[in-house]
Amino acid sequence: MFTTEMASSTDSSGTVDEEVRRLYERYQSAESDEERQKIALEMGKLDGRRHADIYAALENE
Repeated sequence: MFTTEMASSTDSSGTVDEEVRRLYERYQSAESDEERQKIALEMGKLDGRRHADIYAALENE
């Protein structure tokens, strides 16, 4: 069943996807390992937030 909570989490996933795309592009164009490491940490935080949103949506079903 598709609920309102699921719809709102789907809408916000587009924003997250755009963030991921921008971070990946920054990672690809990074000029140093230090810069790549910082971007990779940002990607990890974003991934953690995305998983938390998924688990929260599942709990609300």
